[in-house]
Amino acid sequence: MGHILIYSDSLTWGIIPDTRRRLPFEKRWPGIFEICFNEKGNNIRVIENCLNGRRTTWSDPYKQGRDGSQGLAQVIEMHSPLKLVIIMLGTNDFQCTHDNNAWLSGQGTAKLINIIRQSPIEPGMPIPEIMIVAPPKITKPKGVIANKFKGAENRDMGLAAELEDVSKAHSTYYFDAGTVTEASAIDGIHLDEHQHQILGEAIANAVSEIIFF
Repeated sequence: MGHILIYSDSLTWGIIPDTRRRLPFEKRWPGIFEICFNEKGNNIRVIENCLNGRRTTWSDPYKQGRDGSQGLAQVIEMHSPLKLVIIMLGTNDFQCTHDNNAWLSGQGTAKLINIIRQSPIEPGMPIPEIMIVAPPKITKPKGVIANKFKGAENRDMGLAAELEDVSKAHSTYYFDAGTVTEASAIDGIHLDEHQHQILGEAIANAVSEIIFF
């Protein structure tokens, strides 16, 4: 059995937009990805490491542990051997507490790539392949998170293109979630249940073309 780690934030954790509730595993995209991928004749287990509010490499002034670069090496060490690490981060880099642009967020993802490849895994274990997934573009933030993401739809302009450039520069795989789904119509940030289904199926198809078990 191969293992795939998904390192992400609330979009992947499965928060139900405008609530504090969570979709079950089989309804959020990592679970759908695992189910669909294994239906193709594979044998993989998806490991979720998804934290609400996680940034690529910035701290949250109100909550601890949101800098995604802190502890990542140990996460890789903990779950090795891994076939693939999927990173889908960036959305929270544009919270109102940060004056970031797409290039800066992309550099945060580049830092995560380097951490993964330099992680202290056991001798003889493979350095995992990496896939960067660009999150859907933020639309107008609405509901309970509107203040937290005020103006984010302007700050994140061009993120998908920056992440594609980072992926090419660091020789990783790349997938743009925005090519298959938009952000939730409810809050402009997260994913609705049917969007999790679409994204999970799309990533299963993308991964099946590049990773063989």
